[in-house]
Amino acid sequence: MDPTAGELGLQKRGCCLVLGYMAKDKFRRMNEGQVYSFSQQPQDQAVVSGQPVTLLCAIPEYDGFVLWIKDGLALGVGRDLSSYPQYLVVGNHLSGEHHLKILRAELQDDAVYECQAIQAAIRSRPARLTVLVPPDDPVILGGPVISLRAGDPLNLTCHADNAKPAASIIWLRKGEVINGATYSKTLLRDGKRESIVSTLFVSPGDVENGQSIVCRATNKAIPGGKETSVTIDIQHPVINLSVEPQPVLEVNAATLHCPATTPAAVTQYRWAKKGQIIKEASGEVYRTAVDYTYFSEPVSCEVTNALGSTNISRTVDVYCECSCWGFPQMLTSPTAALWDLGSDAVFSCAWTGNPSLTIVWMKRGSGVVLSNEKTLTLKTVRQEDAGKYVCRAVVPRVGAGEREVTLTVNGPPIISSTQTQHALHGEKGQIKCFIRSTPPPDRIAWSWKENVLESGTSGRYTVETVSTEEGVISTLTISNIVRADFQTIYNCTAWNSFGSDTEIIRLKEQGSEMKSGAGLEAAPHGIVIAPILLRLLGSASLSRLPAAKRSSGSQDSMDRGEFQQDSVLKQLEVLKEEEKEFQNLKPGSRSQGPERVAREAPAKDEAGRWGLRRPERPRGGLREVPSPPRPPPPGSHSRQGQPGARAHDACAPQPRPPALGAGQAERSCRGARTPARGRKARVSN
Repeated sequence: MDPTAGELGLQKRGCCLVLGYMAKDKFRRMNEGQVYSFSQQPQDQAVVSGQPVTLLCAIPEYDGFVLWIKDGLALGVGRDLSSYPQYLVVGNHLSGEHHLKILRAELQDDAVYECQAIQAAIRSRPARLTVLVPPDDPVILGGPVISLRAGDPLNLTCHADNAKPAASIIWLRKGEVINGATYSKTLLRDGKRESIVSTLFVSPGDVENGQSIVCRATNKAIPGGKETSVTIDIQHPVINLSVEPQPVLEVNAATLHCPATTPAAVTQYRWAKKGQIIKEASGEVYRTAVDYTYFSEPVSCEVTNALGSTNISRTVDVYCECSCWGFPQMLTSPTAALWDLGSDAVFSCAWTGNPSLTIVWMKRGSGVVLSNEKTLTLKTVRQEDAGKYVCRAVVPRVGAGEREVTLTVNGPPIISSTQTQHALHGEKGQIKCFIRSTPPPDRIAWSWKENVLESGTSGRYTVETVSTEEGVISTLTISNIVRADFQTIYNCTAWNSFGSDTEIIRLKEQGSEMKSGAGLEAAPHGIVIAPILLRLLGSASLSRLPAAKRSSGSQDSMDRGEFQQDSVLKQLEVLKEEEKEFQNLKPGSRSQGPERVAREAPAKDEAGRWGLRRPERPRGGLREVPSPPRPPPPGSHSRQGQPGARAHDACAPQPRPPALGAGQAERSCRGARTPARGRKARVSN
């Protein structure tokens, strides 16, 4: 008899005996009426491959057989699971504990499990055991070092295989995630594990030599992930661009040297200036006579080999000697602007020059330096801040340039008129009201007694308004003046969107002051002024105007009369300050250090009378004003540029010299020049 068949027969016989006993016991207990239930049942779980896990099953007071089922197949009867050595039934049998312990979970243990009590004819709920598998170590194709030609893009591929669930891949550079990668997944034959492939494209501009890029793969089995990296090796020439001598005087020769270190032979040199190819230069060395444009227009050298190209650029430190090409040159011009009262006014002005220049912001007619930066900021502007501001650039040994910009401040009207004006009894008389206003006044009204008149004629009274460059003049004309007119108070009021201003004016009979005051009139704040002198001063100020402007504006100025006393005084003061500034620019003059220039403008006192305004407070504190270069000798002329700008050259501009060939002599400046140093630019103001 075959022993194997005998063993099988014995097993079958034993199995039948067990099943028979189980059936007999089941009926016995059921007849006794005892009912069993689970106190613990297996639950859904997840375990990392290689780790132990236990599925719970407990039936109190049950001492019969328990069967564990995996995906519908029995693992064994009772506590004997000898066919599956990785499985054990653990727990106190007498307490009804029949827990299934898996010593080392593997992918094949990923299944649905069930606990059954044979004699009690009950089964537990099914429980899913999920086995998690970490991915294999990620691999970047072509690593760990990837060589590239300079200028080529970078394509990286990283794969992480055999993971459950599929891994997630991210790319890192300097600890930061690189976006834009693509992904694809593949399910393996076991139907449970997956592999993933990620591809990353990096543009040439983002590729750096020696840079490290990391591929990191993670899933639930290994949250910290696994990673690998590659190092980028860009195969291109390493070059350096040097200039000799440095600095170099304009029109002298300079040598530019572009040596290359490269594993492959250099196949081409290309030179360019401001993007334009220099055809006569084709080697490692380029020798040329430089002009001032080499300071602002970079020269570039490009070296090419079989692996790629490298380009390097730099400017030449050129000192102006003769032509100067009009430097300093303005890069950004300030723009006139209109600002509201109380806002911050900002002006910008940029120059270029070599050697380095100094920028000075000042208000025209003032010696106070407001800023040495490119930007001038006037905080919380007032109406007295309105005027012309100058941005000046000074380059040592080269010259100076300046640009003027006008600041206009929006605010309520300002009326400047004398409080007493004159007329002849029985004749036609005029009372004038001079208004400075930005924006222009929306309304001007005269009032006296119970009368109000804005324009036109009412009885003996006529109002006319004329606009001039300086402001608006409103004139109240009274025909056939009577004595009562000299006892009347006249009120001139102007409005705009920012507010209003009012002036009270009295009419005095002409000639009466000559009898009582010996020809002198007392002005506000104790200043004594002679009317004849004022008219002479007014004529003198008009003589400074161009002929066309003087002919059109002289009548307005004469008609304005004595109400312009404070305006004339201010004009004289401005002339004095400009004369003082001109004297400081003469050869041999010395800077007087910081100075305040305070113009007096009309202001009301507590009684509402108009007098002289207190000197305005200069902005920016007191700072030293750099002494400007010497003025030019008689007969010299400054270059004509844009309106408002003055740029001064050391001598006339010369044509830009061509590149010097081998053995060609260096060119020198045309015209006079010092033998060793550059000519100092002369400045005229």
